Formats: sequence, C-alpha cells, structure tokens
Amino acid sequence: MYEAVHAHPDGQSTVARLAKTAADYGFEGVIVRNHADGRADYDPERIREEYGIDVVDGIEIRADDQQQASGAVGNHRTSKTIVGIHGGTVAMNRFAVEQAKVDVLAHPMAGDGDVNHVMVKAAVENGVRIEFNLSGVLRRSGGRRVRVIQSLRKLREIVAHYDAPYVVSADPASHLELRAPRELNALGEQLGFSREFIEEGLAEWGRLAERNRRIQSESFIEPGVERGRYEEEH
Repeated sequence: MYEAVHAHPDGQSTVARLAKTAADYGFEGVIVRNHADGRADYDPERIREEYGIDVVDGIEIRADDQQQASGAVGNHRTSKTIVGIHGGTVAMNRFAVEQAKVDVLAHPMAGDGDVNHVMVKAAVENGVRIEFNLSGVLRRSGGRRVRVIQSLRKLREIVAHYDAPYVVSADPASHLELRAPRELNALGEQLGFSREFIEEGLAEWGRLAERNRRIQSESFIEPGVERGRYEEEH
C-alpha cells in the first residue's frame, strides 16, 4: 500500500522524513504529490536505499482554469510518474475526468466541488482515479467534518455504481499527519467503508506507479509514442 504526501515546501516535513515514517507504519511507498509551485528537492534512490520504501515522483496540478491545467498536464506528463489535478470545482473536476493523460482527480469534493454520474462515467472511460481524501475527516470537527463525511459517502455510492477506479489518501503534509493503514481501515469502518475498500484505494497508488513507470520505460525505447500509450492504457 502507498500513501500520497505533500512534502516541504508544500508541507512541513521533508520527503525523507515522510518516507521514514511511512516505512515504519508499514507502507510500501509514498507518492510525492506537491504542487508545481512547491517542488521538493529529494533523491528517491537514496531514500529508497536508506529506508526500504519506494518513492514516486508525482505532481498535483493546481490551475485557475482549464486552459492552464491542460498546458500543465502536457508539460508534466512525460516527466512525472503520476499526474493529478487538484479539483474542488465542478469545472476542474469535469476537466480532469475527461483527460486520458490525467491519473488522479484529487480533492474532488473540496470547496464547491461535486461529482455526478456523468463525471464518474467519464472517469471510467478515461481511466482517471477519483480520490477519496480523508484529510477532512481527520483534521476537521463539528459541522465541517459532518459535511465531509456526507460528501465521501455520496462519492462512494456513485463510484461503486459504475465500478470506477479510485484511490484513498489521508493527504498528509507532515510526518505527524501520517496514519498507518490499520488506522485508515478503522476510520473507514467508522464511515461505513469496508476494510477492503480502503486497502484497495491505498494499493491503487502503487499499481498506478508501476504501470506508468513501465509506460515511461517503453516510451523511452520507442520515442514519440508516449501519448498513444497513455491513451491505450486508459
């Protein structure tokens, strides 16, 4: 199982500190999902050797509009193993699920965001994983926490109906915010999610990384085919 993290300067902890804690908690890997304006400086090979955990270079694109997001996806698709879109608005959510070159729609229910049946069907067609982000359940209280739980349950119903691809994350920005898989399983059960649902969502990050690394490797051998391969894989 993998966790997707925001490291310094996006977060408070370095990639190495997050990776060490994640390894101690039993994760097989971490996805570094920093935004483009918060690029982390780290050596994945050194961290892997020191702590015995996979470190995957990703990006979570945060854009003001769809045109800006489209340009960013094109710029980062061949250099980053996992490309996500920071959602949270209906327009950005819709854009993300319609792009075969996008791996993950992150934070879909944040802010004014919503996900409907049309979007989920598009996510299925394009192979875009929809994120179940548990950070709001872990770090909010009162009415805000209740609204997050309601949104996650609504999202689960639609995703389950279409058997759509998804990932799960606690979205930690510090090693202190990391939660072990067993803790996330227990939280999921409190929300009405099965243990299998949570574990599948955590494992999907690793499967996605493995698939994209293979595609990148093959594209390096056969230049100029990366776009077609990503479309075929989705």
